[in-house]
Amino acid sequence: MSTISTHVLDTARGRPAAGMVIQLDRLGAAATHVNDGVTDRDGRIGDLGVDVVPGTYKVTFGTGDYLSRHGVTEAFYPVVEIVFHIYEDDEHYHIPLLLSPYGYSTYRGS
Repeated sequence: MSTISTHVLDTARGRPAAGMVIQLDRLGAAATHVNDGVTDRDGRIGDLGVDVVPGTYKVTFGTGDYLSRHGVTEAFYPVVEIVFHIYEDDEHYHIPLLLSPYGYSTYRGS
């Protein structure tokens, strides 16, 4: 079974995005909630998805609430949703997010 982790960096503040709520769902005929969590002080969740099987997943980052707590009143993206596919069993999938009030980027991490 595969595992999923994430790391969020607030590039506007130059710091990890601690305290962000993140949700993981498996997509299919109907979305199935897998897990949710809150980033730690280093902006990480190491065990967002444990024992996940191949399929299509969506990670939803609560960016608007996080940015609002840090004084950003006009965040352009209230949530960021990243949809990805797990092809292999027994691999680790790391979904990082680099965030600012008016943009974001992601990539498959290690």
